[in-house]
Amino acid sequence: MTAEFPHGRPAPYACDPDHTRGRLVAEPESPTRSCFQRDRDRIVHSGAFRKLKYKTQVFVYHEGDYYRTRLTHSLEVAQIARSISRTLGLNEDLAEAVALAHDLGHTPFGHAGEDALNACMAPYGGFAHNDQTLRILTMLERRYADFDGLNLTWEALEGVVKHNGPLLPLPPGERLPTTLESFQRVWDLELHTNPGIEAQVAALADDIAYNNHDIDDGLRAGLFTVDEVAELPLVGPVVRQVCDRYPGLERSRLIHETIRRMINDMVTDLLAETRRRLDRHRPGSAAELRALPEAMVSFSPDMLEAQKPLRAFLRKRMYRHYRVNREMSKCKRVVTALFELFMAEPNTLPTQWQQEIAAGGGDTDLVVRARHVADYIAGMTDRYALAEYGRLFDMDAKT
Repeated sequence: MTAEFPHGRPAPYACDPDHTRGRLVAEPESPTRSCFQRDRDRIVHSGAFRKLKYKTQVFVYHEGDYYRTRLTHSLEVAQIARSISRTLGLNEDLAEAVALAHDLGHTPFGHAGEDALNACMAPYGGFAHNDQTLRILTMLERRYADFDGLNLTWEALEGVVKHNGPLLPLPPGERLPTTLESFQRVWDLELHTNPGIEAQVAALADDIAYNNHDIDDGLRAGLFTVDEVAELPLVGPVVRQVCDRYPGLERSRLIHETIRRMINDMVTDLLAETRRRLDRHRPGSAAELRALPEAMVSFSPDMLEAQKPLRAFLRKRMYRHYRVNREMSKCKRVVTALFELFMAEPNTLPTQWQQEIAAGGGDTDLVVRARHVADYIAGMTDRYALAEYGRLFDMDAKT
């Protein structure tokens, strides 16, 4: 038995870098890193990843330095995904790559910014952060001499696109997002199947991270109290356990001790349920696992039920708290105003973006122009969007 694989060897259904389906643009392999390690490294070194430092998770960046951002959230998801993958004998590097990339397509100001941009883009094909992530990974990152995007492996792209499950068949009247629909014609990501198990791990690591860390941030922001979250079925037993063992523990330590134990409880539950499913289906390869009728990585029915009151509480007391609503209302107006101005007056865009719009026919094609404007806005950090808004709408601001 090794430290890397507690069961002694990689699981047969793990994605094997030696049997990758490769990259869209063929490249020589690295003598020192596996293909999935290179995927992870390219994501970490990308401009889109660095921008996550100043993109909203729940609180806009200027509300405090301690709150989670998209960057710290992504790092926390990656840590949880690696830990789970190691225990299950999976490919940690691929799980980490998917976890680090899963939020790259988010706009400034979190879901409020996405909602505003999607409303603006409704006549032009809409906007979704998952589809924007694919645009970044395959088109918008322009760092390499031989290709646009990061030229990630098939397994990494498939994992990012399908980390929440199969995308086909579509409900009647719906169609695939714009970028994915086009990319699917070039490289089939098998959208009718489940993703690889590493992507499934990354998806639920995301749930574990935001459920627990949003409690931490909400408590620190004073949106609710420890006594209030202690009424929830998932949180209450842990709070009582900590209080019984450490009477009179100071509030900050009580919060941290509760959060870390909740993360452990959720990971332990996920591992037990995932092992039950794997034992029941016994997939012999990554391809067999993708073809199964259900995901292999899951929480138990009891844990899924216990999470519902927690999510309802956070939705009411945090995501829809009037203080958060006020900030998000302002943020939506910023995104909408920027979009409308750039569409009406594309000559106010930076020169590079004007040139790209012209090269793509956007001088006359409003759909092309809108997509470029959406790319520009979606790539902004919170503080850049606010600064750009000031430069364009404050008569006293320097341009």
